Amino acid sequence: PFTDVLLVLLIIFMILAALVAPPGFEKELPNKNPNSSNQNQKNKNDIEVDVNNKGVIFIDGVKTDESGVYRVMYDASKKKPNHHVAIVADAKAPYGVIIRILDAAKNAGLQDVGFVTS
Repeated sequence: PFTDVLLVLLIIFMILAALVAPPGFEKELPNKNPNSSNQNQKNKNDIEVDVNNKGVIFIDGVKTDESGVYRVMYDASKKKPNHHVAIVADAKAPYGVIIRILDAAKNAGLQDVGFVTS
């Protein structure tokens, strides 16, 4: 009987844990500070990756699709001396696109990745 009670309690806690679980990852990008400018954050030697709210990717001003991000990043890393990636993403940019950009940067050997707020 004691084992039955424990199993029932275990099932109840499992059901409650599933109902009370957090909804998932919530992203909240910082607001722009009016006292700072983007010029202080950007460097001309950075590999700049822009992502708009539709998920369109621009690397150093060149439009590319998700399948070509690795190739373009690898080529850009050979041209830029400091190998720093600056990601400028719209607040409504699809998060999956940002993750794929981070993966492509890692696979291209780029370890210094930062986010530029605007």
